Amino acid sequence: MTYGLVLTALADPTRRSILESLQEAPLSVGEVASRQPVTRPAVSQHLKVLQEAGLVRASPKGTRRVYSIERHGLEELRRYLDGFWTDVLSGYAAEVDRRLTDNR
Repeated sequence: MTYGLVLTALADPTRRSILESLQEAPLSVGEVASRQPVTRPAVSQHLKVLQEAGLVRASPKGTRRVYSIERHGLEELRRYLDGFWTDVLSGYAAEVDRRLTDNR
């Protein structure tokens, strides 16, 4: 149930903001922290949660760790959410069929 970890990680607005800041380009912890209203240690903890959820990965660059989005981490969540969308579309198709049948 990896999507559960992803949902939990993304439930926090600071973590969502951090993930969104990584959309444009990989960033070091310091660069991420400079864009957030929380301390650098707090950003490190948020990045740890995002990494454990499979949403970001860290790559060593000299003495720094650079974080980037791990797009595969969103795949299970997407499959989970697509299941709801499939149900919605099936329900819509059934309703259209019902109305067409009623109008005959």
